[in-house]
Amino acid sequence: MNRLLFQFYKKIAFKVDPEKAHDISLSFLEFIYKSFLGKIFHKKFVKNGIKQFDVLFDNPVGLAAGFDKNADYLNFITNIGFGFVEVGTLTPKAQAGNPRPRVFRLVKDEAIINHLGFNNKGIDYGISRIKEFNRNIPIGVNIGKNASTDVKDAFRDYEYCLRKAYSVADYITLNISSPNTENLRDLQKGEKISSFLHSIKTLHDNLKKVYKKHTPLVVKIAPDVTDEIIFDLSNLVNEYDIDGVICTNTTIDKSYLSDQFKALQGGLSGKPLFQKSNDVLTKISNVLGKERTIIGVGGIDSYESANEKFRLGANLLQLYTGLVYKGPKVIEDILRY
Repeated sequence: MNRLLFQFYKKIAFKVDPEKAHDISLSFLEFIYKSFLGKIFHKKFVKNGIKQFDVLFDNPVGLAAGFDKNADYLNFITNIGFGFVEVGTLTPKAQAGNPRPRVFRLVKDEAIINHLGFNNKGIDYGISRIKEFNRNIPIGVNIGKNASTDVKDAFRDYEYCLRKAYSVADYITLNISSPNTENLRDLQKGEKISSFLHSIKTLHDNLKKVYKKHTPLVVKIAPDVTDEIIFDLSNLVNEYDIDGVICTNTTIDKSYLSDQFKALQGGLSGKPLFQKSNDVLTKISNVLGKERTIIGVGGIDSYESANEKFRLGANLLQLYTGLVYKGPKVIEDILRY
């Protein structure tokens, strides 16, 4: 999709409720890319082949989780130039998420606030979609807990999803940092994170023996964490041999937004997240060993912003809000380095 065509689309789409526009647009694009027309619009960018956690990527720019929660749009998202995509967040049971409206555009800030709450069709549905798809790039699976599951029992939901996804996913992300599921971020703190990772890693090691393959395990961290949490989590990632960290999820800090947006519930993504996510990325990269993979996400919408993430220690990148505001051409712009 060239820039002029995307700008035309954007003028129309931005007049519609964000969540509705997202669903309608992706359904249409999936239909196009699934048809014979998909071969015409297909794009593939190969940058020397990049290997991270023993997975080979055509290029280091991926799609963040949340864009395609249920793996419903794989024909579209895997054929517009990304080096990898991540679907989800998927939970054990299907759930509706939080009440609408729950997605808000902040056009002047080139940002989005979402309060979706892991709305998805469940892990079984998502995995079945991936199994049916003849993938041409790596597909990561982002997993989480159901809203009805108490945080003290959260590990059971993650274990359930880990079992379901292990043999199918190219890597699996533990989403313990969404601000839209009550108390979920508590999993990042103190004894909870140590106990949680111990439980998950024990199962992960057993699954490796059963399937005779290693499916990399990644943790997604919040940008609103203390230096102590960053240090402790980084050390635990090394201790439990977790393959990588995604820096970062959305932020709950809206202090620098105009008053009309400050009271909105949900996580903030896009340009306002850039510096905050970079601060966490810098600290994580200073503690983790070179053998861990760091995925930078948050406010990437250009070659310059992407290059800054690489400079600070990211091995791979993920886009979401930048794709919404700039269109698929942003992938090519970033990969001109």
